[in-house]
Amino acid sequence: MLRGLYTAHTGLRNEQNRMDILTNNLANASTVGFKKEGSTSQPFREVLAVKIKDSSVGLGTVQPIGHSRLGVKIGENYTDYTQGSFRITDNTYDLALAGSGFFALEYTDSQGETSTKYTRAGNFTLTQDGYLVNNDGMYVLDTQNRRIQLDTLKDTTIDDNGVIFQDERQVAQIQVTDFEDYDYLEKFGDTFFQPVEGATSMEGSAEVKSGVLEMSNMSVISEMVNMIAVTRAYESNQKIMQTYDESLGIAVSQLGRIQ
Repeated sequence: MLRGLYTAHTGLRNEQNRMDILTNNLANASTVGFKKEGSTSQPFREVLAVKIKDSSVGLGTVQPIGHSRLGVKIGENYTDYTQGSFRITDNTYDLALAGSGFFALEYTDSQGETSTKYTRAGNFTLTQDGYLVNNDGMYVLDTQNRRIQLDTLKDTTIDDNGVIFQDERQVAQIQVTDFEDYDYLEKFGDTFFQPVEGATSMEGSAEVKSGVLEMSNMSVISEMVNMIAVTRAYESNQKIMQTYDESLGIAVSQLGRIQ
């Protein structure tokens, strides 16, 4: 009986994990460059149940009596890297990538150490000093891993290769980096990614679109439908646990009563 209680408990934990991911996706429905997440689950390994000290088969003999499934195990979370829809802004420094690749930005942590993070969110702007940065002040890098600095008084155009022109003169080229296997990327915040050991980077093939932003790739309707399904599954496991609790209560208070 307690095995079923444990099985229902694992189901509750799995549905809670799925709900956490769905709510985070919905919270970022309007976040530029956001990539939705999903979750996986798997059954616990089947455990062979055996008879021990059974005189009918011999005290030294172990006899299988079946398999015992111990519920569901929370698997791994994954990121859906499919391209989101484009929104036209007509702002020169709003950039989107059409195809595979990421913008490279310089990140400085609280200890003052710098590293490169990668993102599809291209809502950039210029500082007073002319540096191209994102909303958090992270510097956009060029193909030489240098900060991009422009003249704020000159007109700017950006072509599909990420080349930046001012007064019809090339002044910089935005770096677009891709990776051979996205399994070697991990999320950093909501819209950034960082490579882990084993990641292999390469030049991205995406076209840089100026005056356009790539929006979140999630569908609010689909996520709401999934949320309803998760809620129903959670309620079912709750009901199972309540039923077991009532059964145990009867066993303790009535069947186990000494006459």
